[in-house]
Amino acid sequence: MKIICIGRNYAEHAKELNNPLPAKPVFFMKPDTALLPPHNPFFYPDFSKEIHYEVELVLKISRNGKHIKEKYANTYYDEIGIGIDFTARDLQNDCKQKGLPWEIAKAFDMSAPVGEFVQKTKFKDLGDINFGLKINGEWRQQGNSKDMIFNFGQIIAYVSQFVTLRTGDYIFTGTPEGVGPANINDKFELFIGEEKLLGFNVK
Repeated sequence: MKIICIGRNYAEHAKELNNPLPAKPVFFMKPDTALLPPHNPFFYPDFSKEIHYEVELVLKISRNGKHIKEKYANTYYDEIGIGIDFTARDLQNDCKQKGLPWEIAKAFDMSAPVGEFVQKTKFKDLGDINFGLKINGEWRQQGNSKDMIFNFGQIIAYVSQFVTLRTGDYIFTGTPEGVGPANINDKFELFIGEEKLLGFNVK
């Protein structure tokens, strides 16, 4: 399986990082080794001093597809979850300044913790899903799918032009504003609505 991540999909997040708003979805990938094994802590890597958290809704692809039309995109996923796109911001900024790819800042081991998934039929409106991240019991990020620049259908249609989607793939759909540094001993709790779907500690 593969992990596809959409960048700059919330206007306020793009602004907080001084990035321009995209005219088309921006995506990059993480390998399956980026998944955090269940019940494990996230170990702060020794190659970075500035690991940032980015909470995101995650789609789980349920069937293979290529060149998917937007009107059919909703038939390619049945479940929605939540995860963290951990980013080595210091490495990413260095790569950007040098015009280099920045996989080392995004694709490192355990950089994509993902929680439990919820059947999409449980949501009254996929365009109005509240989600968020608490750290040490305090809200750090809160978002809603209505604020996405590109919705789920647009994301699937666009990405599948370039990359075949396969059953079991994950799509991280972008983070709202409020990203910031993670610290050793932090306690992370991820929510969709009022339901906690993932919790882990930083070591």
